[in-house]
Amino acid sequence: MAPSAISTEEVARVATLPINGKNSTSPARAPLQSSGSLDAFESFDVTNVIGREFPTLQVSEILKDDNKIRDLAILVSQRGVVFFRNQDLNIEDQKVLGQKLGELTGKPETSKLHRHALLNSKRGLTVDENGKVDDEVSIISSEQNRKYYKGRYDAGSKYLASDGWHADITFERIPSDYAILKITQPSDDAGGDTLWASGYEAYDRLSPAIQKLAESLTATHYQPTFNEAAKQHGLELIDSNRGAPENSGLDFTASHPVVRTNPVTGWKSLFAAGGQVKHGWIDDVTPHESEILKEYFLDVIAKNHDLQVRFRWNINDLAIWDNRSVFHTATNDYFGSRQGNRVVSLGEKPYYDPNSVSRRESLFKAGL
Repeated sequence: MAPSAISTEEVARVATLPINGKNSTSPARAPLQSSGSLDAFESFDVTNVIGREFPTLQVSEILKDDNKIRDLAILVSQRGVVFFRNQDLNIEDQKVLGQKLGELTGKPETSKLHRHALLNSKRGLTVDENGKVDDEVSIISSEQNRKYYKGRYDAGSKYLASDGWHADITFERIPSDYAILKITQPSDDAGGDTLWASGYEAYDRLSPAIQKLAESLTATHYQPTFNEAAKQHGLELIDSNRGAPENSGLDFTASHPVVRTNPVTGWKSLFAAGGQVKHGWIDDVTPHESEILKEYFLDVIAKNHDLQVRFRWNINDLAIWDNRSVFHTATNDYFGSRQGNRVVSLGEKPYYDPNSVSRRESLFKAGL
């Protein structure tokens, strides 16, 4: 019998957690434990810190086994990102998987699949060979990105590549837990890799004094480029219920803890860094202090290659990652076209639990 989303044994407590003097009611609970149902499948860690690859497993074969999907979600949250090669998963099953990963690990009932304000069915790109369009699928298209985001995605761009580091849709009041990207058209020329970086390890790289400071802060995440693109190209944006009732309006701003607790692992992760706060700010500090902190947090992610993992895409390869605890960036070093289908699940309202631990601390206690 498949386990329920959260069993009573897994709920350690329900507490009101203090965040910067404010109260945020969040279901703080014991970390979820894997049953080991995926241990029989061939897999390997891509680096010591982040990434796991299953070179032969077809996700479609385990999709109806809730125990295995729950274990997969736990593994993704622990390893940050998990890779699968040459998948036969169709777009409808990809959406089912996206919703199940969060449901089976306890996300709120009101959190569904994200409907992207800009990259949605109104742009006319199809998600399969039958011409289907779908608001719950974000088409990751090099041609679309080059059109709407100007020179940022051009091969040979003068932008610093480190500017691309981000986690998905953190400008929403209810941001993402899991994301699934299947590349249906890799670039014809070499290039187009994606990199992920561990927010867990980024937190562990901070000194104790800066950790304490970061834990006391919130940051406002802001994304102005959607409105800019809509104005320039005469586009209509989705302005209400983008997968959760709270995700409405066209301001694209949300305040979240600088350090976030992942409810699946119970580990602390640096969260307010990279692209999501490029146009935003650290709350309740001076503008100059905000810029210093933003630059430093981005440096921790971008300048430590040993907390990153790099993935070379082939056709129909699949990646699943936990947006609560990893950052990622595309590599715009190719001139051809590249496209894929991304399904983004929504999770819980971000919170920081002062009783949570770091990844290193947890592994040390476990003797790993």
